[in-house]
Amino acid sequence: MFLIYNPAMSEKIEEYVVDAWIALLRAKDSSLAYVEKSLKDNGLPPFAWYDVLWELDKAGEAGLRPFEIEQQKLLSQYSLSRLLGRLEKAGYLVKTQCETDGRGHLVTITPQGREIREKMWAVYSREYRRQSVTGWMKSSVVSYGKYWGH
Repeated sequence: MFLIYNPAMSEKIEEYVVDAWIALLRAKDSSLAYVEKSLKDNGLPPFAWYDVLWELDKAGEAGLRPFEIEQQKLLSQYSLSRLLGRLEKAGYLVKTQCETDGRGHLVTITPQGREIREKMWAVYSREYRRQSVTGWMKSSVVSYGKYWGH
């Protein structure tokens, strides 16, 4: 879902909509801060690593091209390249030459990457349950997920 600013729009956004948006952003920042702290306290890598490892784990042996990860994670190419380099150096992913594009490469998760992602998930999910929507009705969570584009 993309929001596009159109200066020709004269429609005033209701204050309660702005308040809800700000509350959502604050909740996200606060929740991620707790997750980051919990990961650090448990000697685990930062959340951004989990996010990329999760995408690679879902992709399985097929792997992903860096631009596919970039699109999913909304990271700049430079930031993603640096992050992939750190993950590769840690032994959590491997880069191989792309068979269909000699200039590109394919990124796949290693068994060590899968193992660290699972350790991170144990901490992340515990924080998620403490901080989030586990008490909400499933239909509400599904509706919000669809609305926000997931």
